[in-house]
Amino acid sequence: MIEDRPHTRVAHMVYFSLHDASPQARARLIAAAHELLSAHDGVLHFSVGTLAEGLTRPVNVRDFEVSLHVIFEHMAAHDRYQADPRHLRFMVENRPNWKAVRVFDSIFTP
Repeated sequence: MIEDRPHTRVAHMVYFSLHDASPQARARLIAAAHELLSAHDGVLHFSVGTLAEGLTRPVNVRDFEVSLHVIFEHMAAHDRYQADPRHLRFMVENRPNWKAVRVFDSIFTP
């Protein structure tokens, strides 16, 4: 399987819709992501931010407030991240404000 190849990258994109979408609530979620999700082994890229308010073309999906983007070196790094206590803590502590969460995972070979 391509997922098992050592150079296969995993892109993990998460889009959060929030019950409280205030700037303060968005900032709290972003700060929590930086604290708990950014420094995992096997992460090649980490970023978290907010909806680009000015991009309003008909093709732009606009039903989220915060997005998380993590590129893993390989599937094993992704799997370790999913089970890591910091990732689990992030979910427990922040889930109460999540109206909806959509996860888009994809694989690619650089």
